[in-house]
Amino acid sequence: MARLLLLPLLSLLAMPGHAGGHFDIDDAGTLDPGQCQYEVWGGRFGTAPVTDYHLGPACRVGPVELGFNIDRASVPGQYAYGVGPQLKWTFTEQPDKTDLSAALFFSAVWDATHGGRAGGQFVVPVTWHALDSLWINANLGYDWTPGSGERTGRGGLQGAWALNDKLWLVAERFRAFDTWTTRAGLRFNLTPTISVDMSAARTGPDRVRGYAIGLNQVFSR
Repeated sequence: MARLLLLPLLSLLAMPGHAGGHFDIDDAGTLDPGQCQYEVWGGRFGTAPVTDYHLGPACRVGPVELGFNIDRASVPGQYAYGVGPQLKWTFTEQPDKTDLSAALFFSAVWDATHGGRAGGQFVVPVTWHALDSLWINANLGYDWTPGSGERTGRGGLQGAWALNDKLWLVAERFRAFDTWTTRAGLRFNLTPTISVDMSAARTGPDRVRGYAIGLNQVFSR
C-alpha cells in the first residue's frame, strides 16, 4: 500500500521547475542562453502524507532547457528514489518580452528503488503577462505513473503577484492524479539570482495539509 502512495508522487515531482521550486504550475519561460540553475527543496505532500526531498539542476542548451531530477519520497516504513531528465522549449517569445507566451515540457521518471515502467509528464505551460506586476500561468497535460504507466490528465492555474522586486505572492489550484490541490506561498528574491520559496497546501476532499520550502539559484556557466 505504501508503494502505491509513493509511485504517483514520484511522477508528480518530475514537474516543471523554471516557475520556482516546488510550485506545481509552470510558467512558459526558459533560462537565458548561457545560464544554468539548481533547485533544492523539501516538504510533505498528499493524503498519505509523503515526505519528499528534491534536487533539480538544469541548463540552457541551444533553444531548449535540459534538466535532471532526483527525488526521495517516503512514508513511514517505505521509500523510493525517482530519477529522470526533463526538457522544456519556449516556442514563442519569452514571457518577459511579450504579453502571451507558451512552451512545451516533457519529463521522464524511473523508480530507481523498485523498478518497473517509467513514468513522466507532458505539459503545455502558457503565461499571460496581465500587468507589470501580475503573471497568470495555465498548464494542461498528462501524467504517467511509474510502475504501471497509467495515464491521467492534469491542469491548473496560478497567479504570481510581485509586491516589489524582492517579494512575490503565489497562489495556484491544480488537478493531478484525479485529486485537486490548492497552494499559496511566498517567493523571496534574496539576490537577483537566488530565491527562497515557502508554501502551504490543501489536497483532496479532506483538505489534507502540506508544506514545502526550497532554494533556487541561477548562474552563468
